[in-house]
Amino acid sequence: MEKTGMINHVEIYVSNLSTSIQFWQWLLVDRLGYTVNQKWNKGISYTKDGGGYIVFVQAEPRRTQLSYNRTNVGLNHLAFSISDKKLLEQIRAELKDLNYQELYAENYPYAGGKKHYALYFEDPDRIKVELVLVV
Repeated sequence: MEKTGMINHVEIYVSNLSTSIQFWQWLLVDRLGYTVNQKWNKGISYTKDGGGYIVFVQAEPRRTQLSYNRTNVGLNHLAFSISDKKLLEQIRAELKDLNYQELYAENYPYAGGKKHYALYFEDPDRIKVELVLVV
């Protein structure tokens, strides 16, 4: 298969690396089947099936003065496909127990439209995460 043009990686700076690792480890490794690709004192990356990878890097303290806002210019959200409806429901239930913020709960699971079954929530820096059910 041709790989030209495929995303190789995405790098995101975070305000608190340990808090971000706790969140992304729970979601990516424990629930979605990713593995740790690399880890160093100021960052971590995750990959799935040897494909592209996602990197989280500790921002310098002077760069954390302004909080992230997904409606400003820049990244709005990360969306992941999920094929197991039961796992999606499990993740939704765990969000509350882990004190993570679900978005658009009043319109779940069709906040993205009548034919778009998805769960939306935020990571510790308020980056929106979307899990889209694909069957």
